[in-house]
Amino acid sequence: MAAYCERWDLNGAGRIPKREGERLKRRSCTSEIMLDAELSSAASLSKCLSDENRLRILLSLKNGKKSVSQIVEELHLSQPLVSHHLKELKRFLLVKIERNGPFIYYEITDGKVIDIVTALAGLAKDLLAGRKSF
Repeated sequence: MAAYCERWDLNGAGRIPKREGERLKRRSCTSEIMLDAELSSAASLSKCLSDENRLRILLSLKNGKKSVSQIVEELHLSQPLVSHHLKELKRFLLVKIERNGPFIYYEITDGKVIDIVTALAGLAKDLLAGRKSF
């Protein structure tokens, strides 16, 4: 009979099986919960960053705040598409807004986002450099 560590996951109460005869300390279970929560957050953030247009928008905002129309003009995307992606980026706390009269300006919440996007682009380039096909 396998032993289990009680924990909460995103879908409710979950159980993690462990090997026969192993002892599970409450502390390791707690750190496992924190790790799961952190990984879940990282996975959600990764999903938000998995769209090329969102990455382009973030890179467009690296030099300061811009309005939707400025982003549309710079990236040659439609206004509804840019607005949709900005809404998602805002939902994941990657951009913040500043209202100035009738205009809304978007800017990056934390500069580390650009470092991550740049690192991902470099990693993708390195990994795919020798690849001939998918």
